[in-house]
Amino acid sequence: MANAFILHVNSCLTPTDQVHNASILFRDGLIMAVGGYSALRVLDEIPSVDLTDCQAVPGFIDTHIHGTGGFDAMHADVDGNVGKMCQVLATHGTTSLLPTVLSGPSAKMLAVTEALATHCEEEGNGAVPVGIHLEGPFLNVKKRGAQGATFLREIDLGFARELLEAGRGKVRTMTFAPELEHSEELVGLLLENGVVASMGHSLANAENATRAIAAGASRCTHLFNGTPLLDQREAGLTSIALTDDRLTIELIPDGIHVHPSMVDLACRAKPKDRIVAITDATQGAGLDAGRYYLGDDEIIVANGACRRVSDGRLAGSCLTSDHAFRNLLRFTSMSPSDALACFTINAAQSIGLTDRGLIQPGKRGDVVVVDENWEVQLTVVQGRIVYDPRGAAADQPDL
Repeated sequence: MANAFILHVNSCLTPTDQVHNASILFRDGLIMAVGGYSALRVLDEIPSVDLTDCQAVPGFIDTHIHGTGGFDAMHADVDGNVGKMCQVLATHGTTSLLPTVLSGPSAKMLAVTEALATHCEEEGNGAVPVGIHLEGPFLNVKKRGAQGATFLREIDLGFARELLEAGRGKVRTMTFAPELEHSEELVGLLLENGVVASMGHSLANAENATRAIAAGASRCTHLFNGTPLLDQREAGLTSIALTDDRLTIELIPDGIHVHPSMVDLACRAKPKDRIVAITDATQGAGLDAGRYYLGDDEIIVANGACRRVSDGRLAGSCLTSDHAFRNLLRFTSMSPSDALACFTINAAQSIGLTDRGLIQPGKRGDVVVVDENWEVQLTVVQGRIVYDPRGAAADQPDL
């Protein structure tokens, strides 16, 4: 495969700027130049891919995902299909992701975290796992969602250290309930290890939440899901997350977890750079309706929703990032550039990634090409074409 090629598109949304009649030069896995067609004409010796009826955008970054394409993250210690998941994700424009570990028995959580850390170190041919999200086990049982009640526990700093050690530096985010005792010490431990502290699955009041923010918590996991209801007389984690600009919020824009008008409310309340859209996708995402798994729980995917067979609770989603992006445009008054930022630069910055999320010289070569309906037509990961449904690169044998 050639280590350089030029992509010609109708326009490029970076997402902070728009370049018309754009060309992007990829070399050695990086974006080397971005400009108009004429700017790169002198490089005739470099292979080119022409999709001049389409638009280039940064690759989507999914910071909260449990599975897709038949893979479930909680089986990473026994199932090597993470590569298949990453290939499926690439067909939907996702180029980077954080596989998410659910609460479970201590030994299982450690084994899964260790296995996912290994997957983060492997080369694949699709989206790239760039770290791990630990969603638990220090959560409030009354806001557990699809998490197993028997696996939730009070904060145990010793076990937290074991999880971080199992992750070998790959853990990027941990969700915890800030009303639990020792939450501030947990935040300190996470920050010492370069891990983003995210509040969620919680009934925290305003005092609990603001104390955790003061300690360094900077994120709220899937706002409105697993957080207190908004109340006009009592502030809690949800209202604090909406109004404290130090916090970045996650939103699941599937129209099921959160009503579209509530998604719009959150996007109007928060600074545009403090919103991250996630899929919270499960094993059945990208596949037909049917029965799948979220950890050890059997789930049914039907009518766009994922629910546990045992009790009908929502259990993640069957979203893909491209679908989630189109939903965000429909649900809110956000501009395409602001909505796109929720999947790209905002997501990257929220987990400390500085090398991606923008189409800019020097950034990692993660780019998606979409048509006028925002359907994916090409996916480039680290300067390599990993999805090409039109065969746009077919006349370039080196690609």
